[in-house]
Amino acid sequence: MLLLESVTKRYGSITALDDVSLEIRPGEFFGLLGPNGAGKSTLMSLVAGLRSPNSGTLKLDGKTLSSENSAGRSDLGLVPQHIALYPKLSAERNLKIFGGLQGLRGHVLNSRIDEALTAVRLDERRRDRVETFSGGMQRRLNLAAAILHRPKVLLCDEPTVGIDPQSRNAIFDFLIQLNRDGLTIIYSTHYMEEATRLCSRIGIIDHGKLLALGTLDDLLTRLPFDEEIRFPATPATATLATQLAVHGEVFDVDQTHCFRPRGGFPMSGFYALVESHELSPRLFTTQRPNLEALFLHLTGRTLRE
Repeated sequence: MLLLESVTKRYGSITALDDVSLEIRPGEFFGLLGPNGAGKSTLMSLVAGLRSPNSGTLKLDGKTLSSENSAGRSDLGLVPQHIALYPKLSAERNLKIFGGLQGLRGHVLNSRIDEALTAVRLDERRRDRVETFSGGMQRRLNLAAAILHRPKVLLCDEPTVGIDPQSRNAIFDFLIQLNRDGLTIIYSTHYMEEATRLCSRIGIIDHGKLLALGTLDDLLTRLPFDEEIRFPATPATATLATQLAVHGEVFDVDQTHCFRPRGGFPMSGFYALVESHELSPRLFTTQRPNLEALFLHLTGRTLRE
């Protein structure tokens, strides 16, 4: 459905995307996970045709995409990172404008507006001005505007930033249903829980480079450990941390020691060390590998730094 081949985009001396190649399959819910400034929005803008790459090619359903070539862009829907609505106009009027720009008219346009407002739970506010909406409501309306013309691919560029949990869940439910109905979705986020919950395949990006690509299970197999144990970094636990470093990797994150045991080190050995220091088991938490741990393993820093 979407193909990127050796795509590079520079802004002066800054390389926002660095030789990125990626293939998105029809009907896929693909997640692009990375911190702010990783290159996610640049990739979205290139796919949307808002900018052209310095090198490489992008193709949607076989058609080349660029800012100069509009062929195929009608098959795209874009939910931008920043709200793109007319605040002085009503929700319904906004959708009439955006639907009209996509060539929708008359009964078809009105029917699509009714469907979209109902789907994003804004039908009762259709005649209210957008400036009276909460941030979450505006983001839901932004999503409705992007799917009026029934695109083949929906680009969602961090669509839940700064909104309440109720609106976030409403957006999740709507996107999941759209994907079940066959819509291909590309979803960028710096929230690993969103990528884990929504996406069938995930690409991890940082400093413009695609570092890893695969299903969640595929990605986690790249970690050289099966579990991680965390406990407070205090004078009382300093000696324990030093002793554990002999049996695996120990590092600190936010005044917390993180211990990743090497293969073959038994948990009984860990708890024996804990008991020898007369430390309470309540100080220790064990967690399975996750995307945050993978990002730290790949880049040497946490996802939100």
